[in-house]
Amino acid sequence: MRAKISYAITAAVLVVYFVLVGSRGVMLIQSGTVLTVTFGVAVLILPVIGVWFLWKNTQFVRRANALAAELDAEGGLPVDELKRTPSGRIDRDSADEVFARRKAETEAAPDDWRSWFRLAIAYHDARDTPRARRAMQRAIALHDTSH
Repeated sequence: MRAKISYAITAAVLVVYFVLVGSRGVMLIQSGTVLTVTFGVAVLILPVIGVWFLWKNTQFVRRANALAAELDAEGGLPVDELKRTPSGRIDRDSADEVFARRKAETEAAPDDWRSWFRLAIAYHDARDTPRARRAMQRAIALHDTSH
């Protein structure tokens, strides 16, 4: 729940920022000189890219959460079996051990979105965010084609 609140606050701050930047771009365009219109158009591109990125990221999070809910309803969410340091951080060797099992499961069932979902969690626990995101995108794509 805390992550959802943090995400919502961050998204809201970004939207306010996009509106402020966009208004500056419009003001520059309204000035009417070649230079200010050029800068105004360039400034307007930034919020457009930002809104697109925020939308795509929100879609990704919503779809990943939907998969998590479905997997939870099936009783297939991975159990947290990771060892932790006294400070609460995930032990790297423990994460690597779980990752090796999840990778083997995914290699044995490469068309199963559930195994890709669990692999994405293992990548995340091993602090490999780019691969975790790609594995989750694969899980989403497989889920979409199977339903």
